[in-house]
Amino acid sequence: MSELTHDLDPDLSQAPTVSLREGLESAVITSSGPDSPGVSATFFRVLAANQVQLLDVEQAIFRGRISLAAFVGLDPARVERISDGLKESLRGYGQAVTVETDVDATSGARPRSTHIVVLLGNPVNAEDIYRVGRTLADFGVNIDRIRGISDYPVTGLELFVSVPNYQPGGAKNVRKALAEVAYENSIDIAMERAGLARRSKRLVCFDCDSTLITGEVIEMLAAHAGREQEVAEVTERAMRGELDFEQSLRERVRALAGLDASVIDEVAAAIELTPGARTTIRTLNRMGYRTAVVSGGFSQVLDGLAAELELDYVRANTLEIEDGKLTGRVTGPVVDRAAKAELLREFAEDSGLQMHQTVAVGDGANDIDMISAAGLGIAFNAKPALKEIADTSVNHPFLDEVLYILGIPRHEVDSSDVEAGTYRRPELLP
Repeated sequence: MSELTHDLDPDLSQAPTVSLREGLESAVITSSGPDSPGVSATFFRVLAANQVQLLDVEQAIFRGRISLAAFVGLDPARVERISDGLKESLRGYGQAVTVETDVDATSGARPRSTHIVVLLGNPVNAEDIYRVGRTLADFGVNIDRIRGISDYPVTGLELFVSVPNYQPGGAKNVRKALAEVAYENSIDIAMERAGLARRSKRLVCFDCDSTLITGEVIEMLAAHAGREQEVAEVTERAMRGELDFEQSLRERVRALAGLDASVIDEVAAAIELTPGARTTIRTLNRMGYRTAVVSGGFSQVLDGLAAELELDYVRANTLEIEDGKLTGRVTGPVVDRAAKAELLREFAEDSGLQMHQTVAVGDGANDIDMISAAGLGIAFNAKPALKEIADTSVNHPFLDEVLYILGIPRHEVDSSDVEAGTYRRPELLP
């Protein structure tokens, strides 16, 4: 798997913290219990009454329970008064309170996570988290924070982790070990640099056949010519990297010679999008991403779909038509393996983006160059040749996983759809 090398942030793990006011000592105060309005206000009312200095605060609500923690500076003579005041004031809210003094002031700095690990599965079990956690610990990697990112169509967890003494390229062994855990436990695991490197992604380019859509367009056309099996065998060999794509394409297209051009419209109408494709493209468009599709298929079939999905870019091959019939040839340059990577660069340049801001998603050997060129390459239910070079692999049949890998949580996707009146959650087939 590739490792981004452009993100050379300085080490801020020893960044200075805010100084305590004179006469104060550091402490950590926590409160936890059932969530209800007024808990936070009461907590800080007691602190305010005792002239407490706030250095850091974190609050989280999980399944109806609130956890509130504050790293503070306080008058050591007031510790008992603060503790008693909090316990008395928050007792009616069902809160448990602790006040821990003699805390090292340097421990107040939040951990600066170097990477994000996204774990996706249907289901995700405790055993999966244990295996991931154990693997990370074997490399000295600390888990700083965990949050749920998806409950549909797969369970997704996002782990913020710190690789010790990290230098660009220094997490390859961790990635390799996590890939083995993913394979053994039938889950998907993605590991990516944290911080601006992740947030800067702004262009997502999809392969079409068996990625954005469920089938292979050329095989659908071949079915009308009664040569589906013959074409499918050539397609499979090309996807495995056993045949030059351009040669295989021309060989398969020859099998279509003589077909009535009206077949194109029939095939276009029969196309089925991969589950989650509409949600994924719609969400990316709403967030200001540029979206694209590059395909070894045919523009006459895909142009209408691209317009419907409001994709910014679409490139595919063009079938030659004469007198209302397919000639069995394509016109113009062939969109092959090398062309896909060049088109990704073209889209990025047109969008005013650097290549590290791009994401490519594909499934076959024909996508290797594009996946390798992108800032983040995702192999989607892919052939082994592509999995070997991709940054991460997705092995569940839901394109929504691309959103989760980018750090876009399901609840934000659903909230946006509810506001726009486009929300729907179809029942998943067993």
